[in-house]
Amino acid sequence: MSDFPNYSDRMKEDLEKIRQQEQQKQSKRQQEMERDRRIVQREEDYKLLLKKQRELEREKAKLRAEIRRKKALKEQQEIIKKEEFNREEKRRKQLEYDREKLRKQESSQTKYHPPSYTPSYSPSPKSNIEEQLKELDKLIGLNHLKDEVRQYINFLKVQKLREKQGLQAVPITLHSVFCGSPGTGKTTVARLMGQIYQHLGILKKGHLIETDRSGMVAGYVGQTAQRVDELVNSALDGVLFIDEAYALKPVNAGNDFGQEAINMLLKRMEDYRDRLVVIVAGYGNEMNRFINSNPGLKSRFSRYFYFDDYTPQELVEIFNTFCEQHSYTLTEPAKDILLTRFKELYDHRDKSFGNGRLVRNMFEKAIEKQANRLVNITDINPDIMQQILPEDVEKLIINS
Repeated sequence: MSDFPNYSDRMKEDLEKIRQQEQQKQSKRQQEMERDRRIVQREEDYKLLLKKQRELEREKAKLRAEIRRKKALKEQQEIIKKEEFNREEKRRKQLEYDREKLRKQESSQTKYHPPSYTPSYSPSPKSNIEEQLKELDKLIGLNHLKDEVRQYINFLKVQKLREKQGLQAVPITLHSVFCGSPGTGKTTVARLMGQIYQHLGILKKGHLIETDRSGMVAGYVGQTAQRVDELVNSALDGVLFIDEAYALKPVNAGNDFGQEAINMLLKRMEDYRDRLVVIVAGYGNEMNRFINSNPGLKSRFSRYFYFDDYTPQELVEIFNTFCEQHSYTLTEPAKDILLTRFKELYDHRDKSFGNGRLVRNMFEKAIEKQANRLVNITDINPDIMQQILPEDVEKLIINS
């Protein structure tokens, strides 16, 4: 029996080899799977790293864009600040120049008065209210306005009488809105009403201080309030007249310093309600928008006066007033030409129509043309020098 091989042992050996081989294969598969898992993990980590890197680049790009935007905004603010400083400096130098010029004029013994083209119907201080109302009646045109002013003055007179009789007076709103185009006499009437208020005992002085947006609004925070305060102080016991007041509240103004001027003005109107009358003036539609834009303005300005455009015939009368004031004579043929020209301008008028200013411009151009005509005349006399002929008013180029 010993000569035959032991098959059982060999089988066991073969099975053991097979088992070891299977273990080796399984171990190898596990190693390969672990390797594949690590490769996949590294790929995912790499993708995540790339994603974070892209996000970081986007954040850097946003940060760089924000830095550029802030830098550009700062540069723009510096430019605006520099421009405002230059404007303020220019205004300051102009004020210094004007003051120095005024001092020199006052110190000189012989004062020179340049020719004035103010119409002769400008009001001057009179001794009583009736004289002031006569000055009002002398104004050319404005018939509807004259009636309104007279009714208003009569109302004020009766209220003063009621006070003297011990009766309760109706609360009076003296602050007014003057609606009308340029050159319709708004400043003239405001000055006249200030003098009437003085005669009625409402104001002690009745003088007029005239300003507009440029005189009230500054380029820096705080300066606007100071300007308005100075204007109000100079107008105390009189009238503060603000021309083109709607410019203080432009459409879509944003952070405009005009609102600061309005707020300061309203405060001072309340502080000095017995010593200050404020009249705001400008185009009708713009003034309605301006007053309705602020509840404080709407509550304080409830009295409106409307100034109509001058008719062509009234414009001719104003031109003739200029002539009389400066020793000129308007001939009838020249008057006919002027009437035709004024009708043409009146029929095609827009917001730039200058009314009295247009006439003043026309008058100045006419006497210039007359002067050019006279220099070629050898035998000249005072009558010839005073006459304004048709050729002096024909084909005038006028900036209305």
